[in-house]
Amino acid sequence: MKLNRSFCIAYVDRGNRREQAAVALPDYTPSALFNKMAQRLFLTLLFFYPFSVSAADTWNYHQEKDRLSNRTYSLAQSPLPPRGLYDNIRLEIICKDNSLQVVVDAHSLIASQGSGFDFEYQVDKNPRVTLQMNTFKDSKRRGYNEDQAKRIIDEIVTGQSLFIRVNTMIRKVLSAKIPLEGAAEPVKQVVSDCGLSLADNATSESAYSLAEFEREFGQLTPEQQRQVLNKIKIIIMEAQKALLIEN
Repeated sequence: MKLNRSFCIAYVDRGNRREQAAVALPDYTPSALFNKMAQRLFLTLLFFYPFSVSAADTWNYHQEKDRLSNRTYSLAQSPLPPRGLYDNIRLEIICKDNSLQVVVDAHSLIASQGSGFDFEYQVDKNPRVTLQMNTFKDSKRRGYNEDQAKRIIDEIVTGQSLFIRVNTMIRKVLSAKIPLEGAAEPVKQVVSDCGLSLADNATSESAYSLAEFEREFGQLTPEQQRQVLNKIKIIIMEAQKALLIEN
């Protein structure tokens, strides 16, 4: 390997004589400094790269501080979907001020600040659900829903995959497929931070959830719906009587 060296002429006094000598100087050329910096940067990236990939591919729980209120809140954040197949969208389950929020965070424009937009989601092969979200007052790329947050969470913690669609103000549809593997623990932690707990029907695969009832009830004829409601009324009345007897 050929090395570039710089030399200078030095004079050395030896008694009454002065002799010349060539002295090699250290290589401080820009290229050498750049190579050293590049090597250090490469080693640093090589060291941290496996950890970054691992964190990006899984659901994670962490706490942040609100810039406006300076209050700490917790969130469970989904991984980004596969690049090139879907849009860059994350789903977040947030506990802020003792309220649960389901938040969609996109890299693309959704709607103007404080505006409503349609959000669709489908867990596994269940029927697709459409609901209304609103962008935050300080963002055009983040939207939230509080009314249906608990219902969405109940379905997420028992599912395997989640498909979402966001209808933007410019009539563009953003979509993403998000894996739900590993979502249960961080989501449950956020729910617990809000002083809540998931119902048994959200933690047991064999249980019958309210969301399933609403979907299947809507598929019945009006007469069948009337019969079901009458039976439910009888069950509730019997349960109320049992509670009165116990008290």
